[in-house]
Amino acid sequence: MKVRVNEIFPSLQGEGHFSGKPAVFLRLSGCNLRCYFCDTLHETYEEMTEEEIVAEALRHPMRHIVVTGGEPALQLTATLVDKLHAAGFFVQVETNGSLPLPPGIDWVTCSPKTLPVLIPPRSPGEPLRFGMPCGAVDELKVLCKGVETDLTPYENIPAREYRLQPLDTGDKTRNRTILRQAIDLVMQHPHWSLSLQTHKLIGIR
Repeated sequence: MKVRVNEIFPSLQGEGHFSGKPAVFLRLSGCNLRCYFCDTLHETYEEMTEEEIVAEALRHPMRHIVVTGGEPALQLTATLVDKLHAAGFFVQVETNGSLPLPPGIDWVTCSPKTLPVLIPPRSPGEPLRFGMPCGAVDELKVLCKGVETDLTPYENIPAREYRLQPLDTGDKTRNRTILRQAIDLVMQHPHWSLSLQTHKLIGIR
């Protein structure tokens, strides 16, 4: 089986729990969503076998691999996860949460771009319960788009960690405003933490 790979490159993890961690990034091509704010050019690709992917990742000294996209759940398989583990990698996946993921992933970072799916359907008088098709979530990362951002729909999604990340609009003035609003939100909801895109702040990929 061949996988559509956009790029494989070494860098520092710039966001969330593993911020600052040296890692290999495996960016897969394609996404099932079309977010207006997406800043990732993931449409181009080279077809690679799973063995070729592992061999390319092994060219770099770090053994933390971040599988991202696009949406990696469109292509990531249990066999590729197993091959990466066999090669000594800790496997982190960044997903929008809308699709199932294969088993065995070490850390799932979910950044939902639409409201979570209600699972199971709610009975009259029963509190809202949300679930994610991608399954267990280690880290939930919600984008703060401004004062309209509402954390309530995400409060009941089980996760180890909850993070709020200011949206990068490409406009420095607007970004400063959104950052201030994100800080205000986490101060009001202290079980959430602020997540910054440190790779952009220090000028790396």
